[in-house]
Amino acid sequence: MIAGSLVRFRRLRAEQRRYLVKASVLLGFASAAVALLPFRYAIRFGCVPLSARYPRLAEQADIVWAVQAAARRLPWRTMCIEQGIVAQRMLRSIGVEALLHYGARNEAMSGKLAAHVWVSAGGASLIGGEEASAFREIATFP
Repeated sequence: MIAGSLVRFRRLRAEQRRYLVKASVLLGFASAAVALLPFRYAIRFGCVPLSARYPRLAEQADIVWAVQAAARRLPWRTMCIEQGIVAQRMLRSIGVEALLHYGARNEAMSGKLAAHVWVSAGGASLIGGEEASAFREIATFP
Protein backbone atom coordinates (compact mmCIF):
# COMPACT_ATOMS: atom_id res chain seq x y z
CA MET A 1 0.00 0.00 0.00
CA ILE A 2 2.76 2.45 0.91
CA ALA A 3 4.77 1.52 -2.18
CA GLY A 4 1.76 2.22 -4.40
CA SER A 5 1.24 5.59 -2.75
CA LEU A 6 4.88 6.50 -3.32
CA VAL A 7 4.65 5.51 -7.00
CA ARG A 8 1.53 7.68 -7.43
CA PHE A 9 3.25 10.54 -5.58
CA ARG A 10 6.27 10.37 -7.89
CA ARG A 11 4.00 10.45 -10.96
CA LEU A 12 2.61 13.84 -9.94
CA ARG A 13 3.98 17.03 -11.43
CA ALA A 14 6.53 18.77 -9.19
CA GLU A 15 4.06 21.57 -8.44
CA GLN A 16 1.35 19.08 -7.44
CA ARG A 17 3.79 17.29 -5.11
CA ARG A 18 4.74 20.59 -3.52
CA TYR A 19 1.10 21.56 -2.98
CA LEU A 20 0.26 18.13 -1.57
CA VAL A 21 3.09 18.28 0.98
CA LYS A 22 2.25 21.88 1.89
CA ALA A 23 -1.45 21.03 2.31
CA SER A 24 -0.56 18.08 4.57
CA VAL A 25 1.60 20.22 6.83
CA LEU A 26 -0.91 23.08 6.94
CA LEU A 27 -3.77 20.67 7.72
CA GLY A 28 -1.77 19.57 10.76
CA PHE A 29 -1.38 23.16 11.93
CA ALA A 30 -5.02 23.98 11.19
CA SER A 31 -6.21 20.90 13.09
CA ALA A 32 -4.14 21.93 16.09
CA ALA A 33 -5.39 25.52 15.88
CA VAL A 34 -9.05 24.44 15.71
CA ALA A 35 -8.58 22.01 18.60
CA LEU A 36 -6.57 24.30 20.88
CA LEU A 37 -7.52 27.89 20.13
CA PRO A 38 -10.74 29.86 20.44
CA PHE A 39 -12.63 30.07 17.14
CA ARG A 40 -11.81 33.76 16.53
CA TYR A 41 -8.06 32.95 16.62
CA ALA A 42 -8.18 29.61 14.79
CA ILE A 43 -10.10 31.09 11.87
CA ARG A 44 -7.35 33.68 11.33
CA PHE A 45 -4.96 30.94 10.20
CA GLY A 46 -6.46 31.16 6.72
CA CYS A 47 -6.72 34.96 6.63
CA VAL A 48 -3.31 35.73 5.18
CA PRO A 49 -2.66 38.84 3.08
CA LEU A 50 -3.53 38.46 -0.57
CA SER A 51 -0.47 37.87 -2.75
CA ALA A 52 0.16 40.38 -5.53
CA ARG A 53 0.82 37.70 -8.16
CA TYR A 54 -1.64 36.49 -10.77
CA PRO A 55 -2.48 32.79 -10.38
CA ARG A 56 -3.12 30.40 -13.21
CA LEU A 57 -6.45 28.56 -13.18
CA ALA A 58 -4.56 25.25 -13.06
CA GLU A 59 -2.79 26.39 -9.88
CA GLN A 60 -6.12 27.04 -8.20
CA ALA A 61 -7.39 23.58 -9.20
CA ASP A 62 -4.14 21.95 -8.01
CA ILE A 63 -4.50 23.57 -4.58
CA VAL A 64 -8.10 22.44 -4.16
CA TRP A 65 -7.12 18.93 -5.25
CA ALA A 66 -4.11 18.90 -2.88
CA VAL A 67 -6.16 19.94 0.15
CA GLN A 68 -8.81 17.30 -0.53
CA ALA A 69 -6.25 14.58 -1.32
CA ALA A 70 -4.18 15.32 1.78
CA ALA A 71 -7.31 15.38 3.98
CA ARG A 72 -8.28 11.89 2.75
CA ARG A 73 -4.85 10.44 3.49
CA LEU A 74 -3.92 11.93 6.86
CA PRO A 75 -4.07 9.59 9.85
CA TRP A 76 -6.61 11.84 11.59
CA ARG A 77 -9.97 13.09 10.38
CA THR A 78 -9.97 16.62 9.03
CA MET A 79 -13.27 18.42 9.01
CA CYS A 80 -14.54 21.08 6.63
CA ILE A 81 -13.23 23.85 8.87
CA GLU A 82 -9.62 22.67 8.68
CA GLN A 83 -9.86 22.04 4.94
CA GLY A 84 -11.46 25.43 4.38
CA ILE A 85 -8.86 27.30 6.42
CA VAL A 86 -6.00 25.61 4.57
CA ALA A 87 -7.56 26.06 1.13
CA GLN A 88 -8.17 29.74 1.85
CA ARG A 89 -4.60 30.24 3.09
CA MET A 90 -3.01 28.49 0.12
CA LEU A 91 -5.23 30.21 -2.44
CA ARG A 92 -4.65 33.69 -0.98
CA SER A 93 -0.90 33.02 -0.98
CA ILE A 94 -0.99 32.66 -4.80
CA GLY A 95 -3.19 35.71 -5.35
CA VAL A 96 -6.70 34.21 -5.38
CA GLU A 97 -9.15 36.33 -3.38
CA ALA A 98 -10.58 33.33 -1.53
CA LEU A 99 -13.35 33.83 1.00
CA LEU A 100 -14.11 31.42 3.82
CA HIS A 101 -17.84 31.12 4.56
CA TYR A 102 -19.17 29.86 7.88
CA GLY A 103 -22.75 28.62 7.99
CA ALA A 104 -25.08 26.82 10.38
CA ARG A 105 -28.44 25.03 10.46
CA ASN A 106 -30.68 23.25 12.94
CA GLU A 107 -30.89 19.52 12.40
CA ALA A 108 -34.58 18.69 11.93
CA MET A 109 -34.57 15.32 13.70
CA SER A 110 -32.27 16.03 16.65
CA GLY A 111 -32.66 19.80 16.99
CA LYS A 112 -28.87 20.10 17.24
CA LEU A 113 -26.96 22.91 15.62
CA ALA A 114 -24.74 21.85 12.70
CA ALA A 115 -22.04 24.02 11.14
CA HIS A 116 -20.26 23.95 7.79
CA VAL A 117 -17.38 25.84 6.17
CA TRP A 118 -16.80 26.37 2.45
CA VAL A 119 -14.44 28.46 0.36
CA SER A 120 -15.31 30.51 -2.69
CA ALA A 121 -13.49 32.77 -5.12
CA GLY A 122 -15.03 34.98 -7.76
CA GLY A 123 -18.51 33.83 -6.76
CA ALA A 124 -17.74 30.15 -7.42
CA SER A 125 -17.47 27.58 -4.66
CA LEU A 126 -14.08 25.87 -4.66
CA ILE A 127 -14.23 23.54 -1.68
CA GLY A 128 -17.11 22.44 0.54
CA GLY A 129 -19.74 24.00 -1.69
CA GLU A 130 -21.66 20.78 -2.30
CA GLU A 131 -23.35 21.07 1.10
CA ALA A 132 -23.35 24.86 1.42
CA SER A 133 -26.90 25.38 0.17
CA ALA A 134 -28.24 23.50 3.20
CA PHE A 135 -26.64 26.02 5.59
CA ARG A 136 -27.40 29.64 6.36
CA GLU A 137 -24.29 31.78 6.08
CA ILE A 138 -23.36 33.44 9.37
CA ALA A 139 -19.97 34.97 8.60
CA THR A 140 -17.45 35.44 5.82
CA PHE A 141 -13.73 35.80 6.41
CA PRO A 142 -11.40 37.46 3.89
